Amino acid sequence: MKLGWKDIDPFVKNPNPKARAVLIYGPDAGLMRERSDSIGKSVCKDLNDPFNVSTFSAETLLDDKARLADEALAMSMMGGARLIRIEGASDKITTLMKDYLASPSQENLLLVEAGELGTKSSLRALFEKSDNAAALPCYLDDDRAVASLAKQILGDAGYKIQPDALNWLSTNIAGDRMRVRNEIDKLITYMGHDEKTIQTQDVLAICGEAGAQSFDDLIYAIGGGKTEVALFTYNKLLAEGVFVITILRTLQNHFRRLHYTKCLIGEGMDASSAMKKLQPPIFFKNEAGFKSQLSKWSDKRLLLILERLADVEAQMKQTGTPTETLGSHVVLSLSAQA
Repeated sequence: MKLGWKDIDPFVKNPNPKARAVLIYGPDAGLMRERSDSIGKSVCKDLNDPFNVSTFSAETLLDDKARLADEALAMSMMGGARLIRIEGASDKITTLMKDYLASPSQENLLLVEAGELGTKSSLRALFEKSDNAAALPCYLDDDRAVASLAKQILGDAGYKIQPDALNWLSTNIAGDRMRVRNEIDKLITYMGHDEKTIQTQDVLAICGEAGAQSFDDLIYAIGGGKTEVALFTYNKLLAEGVFVITILRTLQNHFRRLHYTKCLIGEGMDASSAMKKLQPPIFFKNEAGFKSQLSKWSDKRLLLILERLADVEAQMKQTGTPTETLGSHVVLSLSAQA
């Protein structure tokens, strides 16, 4: 069964019992592990239980093809259902999984974890088309999703966050779910128990490394034609573990916001009023830079840039594509155009 984005959270919280095997895949390794653990605990509360949880790599299956059936069909010594986790899966195990799904265990649960799988992936197609299996994608959170997650975590911990602070935070820590959670945990530790309202200076103080020379710097260096600064910031983001696809989607979002604002100006609205229509709002320290870029880019050029970025994203999803090199070409090209 193929899970749409509206189906994912309900499934993670309460897995469909018809799915005897679940494929969890995508570029966000932190989110994949989070969802895998949540689904796994529906079978076994202690994921370190040596009797009821077995974890092994896909390469192990290829070396010992009988291992899958031996583990997945085995009964628990302690009673109850068992959890079997396969890590590092790819299309190489599609045939093995197809054979298993022909007659899977009706008690034990099989979790298969993979990286990003394209639409032509045979393993992904198998799980999406099977009635007794499910395919669950884990894509990188965008700014809005990060903002929602941050508000939820901070709220559960008893904190409130000011809109400007939340806007900056969500823009600058977007990416891998584990990285996002780590940054929010750092912020909570920094705030302590006395002050319960988080201000902009708080997120700048504790999450500065993730943002002071990060997405905002990259966006405004590119828009300002500062090629060396843009390339330096791009490489710094990569060194911090940010995915190239996250950087690309941040650029797409920025140029989409520029184009939307230009359209409002074209309808007769002044730049300041048009900028106020954006959600989430522009961080106040970036307002001058954003307004400056509005004067540099025409509607037609912005559309061409968005088309180019969409093409690059499609290329990055192809197996074997040198994504970091492709990303650096985008950074150099856009900053040169500015």
